[in-house]
Amino acid sequence: MKTNTNSVTTTSSLRGDALLAMIGNTPMIPLHFPEENRTLWAKCEFLNPSGSIKDRLARTIVLDAESHGLLHRESIILECTSGNTGIAFAMVGAARGYRVAIVMSERASGERRKIIQHFGAELILFADAGYKRGIEMTREMAEADPRYFLPRQFENPLNALDHESETGVEMLEQSEGQVDCFVSGYGTGGTLAGCSKALKKGNAKTQIFAMEPAEAALLTGEEACCHWIEGIAGGFVPPLLQGVELSGVVKVSSREAMEMTLRLNREFGLLVGSSSGANVTAALRVARDFPSDARVVTILCDRAERYFSTRLFGDCS
Repeated sequence: MKTNTNSVTTTSSLRGDALLAMIGNTPMIPLHFPEENRTLWAKCEFLNPSGSIKDRLARTIVLDAESHGLLHRESIILECTSGNTGIAFAMVGAARGYRVAIVMSERASGERRKIIQHFGAELILFADAGYKRGIEMTREMAEADPRYFLPRQFENPLNALDHESETGVEMLEQSEGQVDCFVSGYGTGGTLAGCSKALKKGNAKTQIFAMEPAEAALLTGEEACCHWIEGIAGGFVPPLLQGVELSGVVKVSSREAMEMTLRLNREFGLLVGSSSGANVTAALRVARDFPSDARVVTILCDRAERYFSTRLFGDCS
């Protein structure tokens, strides 16, 4: 019987199913801050198998590409990332049997590079720290070689749709439908756009706040500058964020993010990264304007082991 060599076989399409089943359905836990007399609710996305919320994106895009015959044995998944998405695709690629190539800035932490390579993915570094150059590189590479498959995380509608149908729905179920406010930073904009849509469907009065670095507050019309919060604010407002109805924008400085991250590490036992600290800082600030019993939800994005060489671990005294 003749087989179709341009599609993934039944055996290989089942490969990694057990791993993919581990992605999502993360717990949402209370974080009580006695000094502020506030309790936040945090979705523990760092508990996904590769350690970040980006596992959801990688799973959804790969499975969708498989269902449409866009991935085959010779395919190479190619994406530009600051690290977490690259780690997620490297993990899913290894589990499903695909080659993966990740384009990343030289300024990304060494730990992220090593994790990506340890999953067997190829790492391609570029000198410019901005996402736009990396995205251009992936498009140029894909035009020159048809083996490359581009997830296009910054513009792929599946990015937001997955959070609308999965992450946001989980939040509603875990809070029994009561989410008064959702606060999150943005990289691709998928989490903020998708979760806000789901939460608004559950309760039209839910307020949505975007967190962004004070040093790169693009949504408030300021110029992008360097900051220490890896994985967010890549120097431009992503297309997926356009049209999201925001109740406000909260600016968090890199120093505030680091201080809160250490507080989460040492007072709550949550070994998370700096974007989580920034999210919690913003959520706590927003919560002050709500009744003390309001349910303010945010995201703990990733684990801290990919930050050992960064400022987060620069002074552990």
